[in-house]
Amino acid sequence: MAMAGTCSPHDCVAKIGPSLLASDLAHLAEESKRVIDAGADYLHLDIMDGHFVPNLTWGAPVVASLRKHTDAFLDCHLMVSKPSQWIDDIAKAGGNMYTFHLEAVATDDLTAEGIIAAIKAKGMKAGISVKPGTPVDELAPYIDLVDMVLIMTVEPGFGGQSFMPDMMDKVLWLRTRYPTLEIQVDGGLSPKTIDQAASAGANSIVAGSAVFKPGEDARVPITAMRRSVEKFGNGRADDKLTPMPK
Repeated sequence: MAMAGTCSPHDCVAKIGPSLLASDLAHLAEESKRVIDAGADYLHLDIMDGHFVPNLTWGAPVVASLRKHTDAFLDCHLMVSKPSQWIDDIAKAGGNMYTFHLEAVATDDLTAEGIIAAIKAKGMKAGISVKPGTPVDELAPYIDLVDMVLIMTVEPGFGGQSFMPDMMDKVLWLRTRYPTLEIQVDGGLSPKTIDQAASAGANSIVAGSAVFKPGEDARVPITAMRRSVEKFGNGRADDKLTPMPK
């Protein structure tokens, strides 16, 4: 059943993006192909600098290397203290979406508006995100400037954390006021938690551990999460949902 705090039906397309941080990093190209072939809509890359968050992952060279092996949409989530610094590099590497954190603007040379403009000037889509502790209404001045808003449902920095259901109030706040907005959620999403996110209005779902399970068919969690968005977000009847794989 739908969760408390349910949004009105919207027309935003369900999109599922496996988080590559949870993949077998020694086989990044193969893992990427596997989940795209399983129905994923895009690939999510967490780029962390060890300053904004207490973890260090990868940068533009890895994005560029992966681009040589896939035509998939590369959704780059920058958890860095100076987001404007890496725009050129990620664009040249082949990134398609560049999402930065509102909290990082305080340590950047540009304003949030300037960062968004710089991202778009390089031909990428612009996304903006907030950590769990940041009030969602602080995003309001930038909603009409960006292509997507990312609501973190865990503290950013590490994979495998538990989903934070109280973040769904933020998603519902956004969906109620911006019915056509692309709303992404990231952190602890799986077939077990997706209904809460879908009911609140999230349509773009980042999932790592739930998708990258050795020996398991990635089509199953990807399709299950898509069906949840279609049912609880788009308001489709059960017989109109994407069929589960056989």
